[in-house]
Amino acid sequence: MLRPIVVGLDGSPESLAAAAWAAREAQRRGLPLRLVHAWIWQPHDVPVSESVETQKQWALTTLRNAKDDLAVRYPELPIDTGEVSDLAVSALLNQAEEAEMLVLGSRGHGAIAGFLLGSVGQQILARAKSPVVMVRANERTTAEPDRAEVAVALQELGESAETLLEFAFAAAAARGATLRAVHAWQLPPVYGYNPAALHISDEDGGLEARVTRDLDELLKPWREKYPQVPVVQTLDLASAAVAVLQATGSAGLVVVGRKVPRPALGMRIGPVTHAVLHHTAAPVAVIPHN
Repeated sequence: MLRPIVVGLDGSPESLAAAAWAAREAQRRGLPLRLVHAWIWQPHDVPVSESVETQKQWALTTLRNAKDDLAVRYPELPIDTGEVSDLAVSALLNQAEEAEMLVLGSRGHGAIAGFLLGSVGQQILARAKSPVVMVRANERTTAEPDRAEVAVALQELGESAETLLEFAFAAAAARGATLRAVHAWQLPPVYGYNPAALHISDEDGGLEARVTRDLDELLKPWREKYPQVPVVQTLDLASAAVAVLQATGSAGLVVVGRKVPRPALGMRIGPVTHAVLHHTAAPVAVIPHN
């Protein structure tokens, strides 16, 4: 059974933009789309201006209107809806368990770049076990061409990168787009106090050549699996956040990772992911990994 792309819908322009983005993505990948609205009835001792039936009808109307609009634009796309009487975070995390990805809308800091993450978005990003895509309501999202570049930020060239590459290559293949693999590398601490070590590394072609070979080796099986996807590599001797932001300025989708933390570490998304979410206008896919 195909896993759906799930959208958290609340009727806001941002969530409607997320639904439209998710519909295009579902059609590209041949997946069903599911629109979810989560709400919970207030306790009886809290004054409210609307009855539970009124709130429920509003939720159903919001879902129906969004579904009808998308059905006209994507008549062959399977779309279903669900209204859940639960807190938004709990409901959406549960939905994400069985989803290919969860798509959420987010307000922006301004007309050009940056996401403004509310408490719901922050909690879901930090706790979801599936990829979460954050989408803004802007021209960059609504006018996204199918072949817009997909950029993936590879902070580490090890096993943790495989999960990000799996998502990024699939996204690029679905779009017929180029994949840009971005990696920022730094000099090991030894070079700060032992310049002679530079001579040793030069015998192997230099540090940058070694990093390039490591990245080539990491990408090789994915190039073979997706031969139709052109790949561009960006290596930069800089901070990871700066390198990623500079390399992804025109991307149609940016893919970043989030380490699944140990319980003692609490809810964290990492500095690079945080920087990308706050300083890019493109949709951002946050991929959990070990």
